[in-house]
Amino acid sequence: MTSPFSLAILAIVTLSLLGLPIGHAMIAGSIFYLLLAGQDLSIAAEQLLNGMYTNYVILAVPLFILAAELMNIGSMTERLLRFCDALVGRFRGGLAQVNIVQSVIFAGMSGSAIADAAGTGRIMQAMMTKDGKYPPSFAAALTAASAVIGPIIPPSIPMVLYALVSDASIGFLFLGGVIPGLLMAAAQMGIVAVAARRKNFPVEAPIPLRALPGITWRALPALMMPVVLLGGIYGGATTPTEAAAVAAAYALAISTLLYRSVSLRAFYGSLAYSARTTASIGMLIAGALVFNYVVTIENIPDSLRVLLAGWNLTPIGFLILVNVILLVLGCLLEGTAILLIVVPVFIPTAKALGIDMVHFGVVVVVNIMLGLITPPYGLLLFIMTNIAEVPLRDIVRDCMPFLFAMIAALALITFVPELVLWLPRLMGYQG
Repeated sequence: MTSPFSLAILAIVTLSLLGLPIGHAMIAGSIFYLLLAGQDLSIAAEQLLNGMYTNYVILAVPLFILAAELMNIGSMTERLLRFCDALVGRFRGGLAQVNIVQSVIFAGMSGSAIADAAGTGRIMQAMMTKDGKYPPSFAAALTAASAVIGPIIPPSIPMVLYALVSDASIGFLFLGGVIPGLLMAAAQMGIVAVAARRKNFPVEAPIPLRALPGITWRALPALMMPVVLLGGIYGGATTPTEAAAVAAAYALAISTLLYRSVSLRAFYGSLAYSARTTASIGMLIAGALVFNYVVTIENIPDSLRVLLAGWNLTPIGFLILVNVILLVLGCLLEGTAILLIVVPVFIPTAKALGIDMVHFGVVVVVNIMLGLITPPYGLLLFIMTNIAEVPLRDIVRDCMPFLFAMIAALALITFVPELVLWLPRLMGYQG
């Protein structure tokens, strides 16, 4: 318990509990380790700078964040909601189904659950609770649950970060998330359909089918965003990082030149928000890079691999263990920290067991996203509590059916790897 590594862990935990951001705490704890181990303290700066400035893929993170913000300040979101309403709003509980469908479409543009909830959360909350149509807690719970889909369907910021620590292909990771994301959306829509019948949710006035072409045409530029983004990647025209830049430029062009709905003040605000969010994630990445050096020289991944080898786990047994650990950690820790600190420890064992890195990555990302709606540290729950102004316990209660449905979907993609790998293999993946 008095080894340098143990004391470094204690320092990180203590500093985090005292309120220091986890990224800063990891850097401080790692420097403390180097001091106790008698190593050159400049190693921390070397690891940080080499990791941050030689990983081209990290550039995709701020660009995807900016693309999502540019869509939020324009009228793209409203046009997409109108399109979704025309598709599924006519059924019982239609507004609730619209909430899920818009999250699926928005997922193909933002890559962030927080952007999804913050971008359309207020709009959907107001639409669903107007005139008492839906209980505020149910609307908030559904918005939080549907936002989880955002980083599973491509593009995905968490998948970019997973690629950073695993060297897996971002393009094939993106493809691997398509079917699991749609499966989770289907599970949520099933829950809504049952709840709509049981609670007699209202049926909205249907939009005439003759109006659908016009609504689709007005939303078409926004709907083309995933086509531009993914077409560039899989057509070989752009790398994922370049595609993120194209997505941001496309969102800006559509919002300003075509829809003419962006003011200079709103544009500046989107840049400032994107910069703050990027800085926050950047500090987490920086802290993880330094701490991962400590973990590596302490030989923690290999020690874990040897330990698990002694348990004679099968690949499925290992995946079940990882699922349980990540679901528990998701209740306590921020998802990016789990992805950058905990997941790299599992990767050598996963490779030794012959588990495909794309399949493993999608399973990991789904686990981490579920952590966003699991108390007590469900970030999306806190966001929707603030938006809906209802008690957290009510949102948690109404969120449980969606959480259980998505855990069932997680089990399915864990036990049936082809649900993840079929589409990447169709596009040439050899894993």
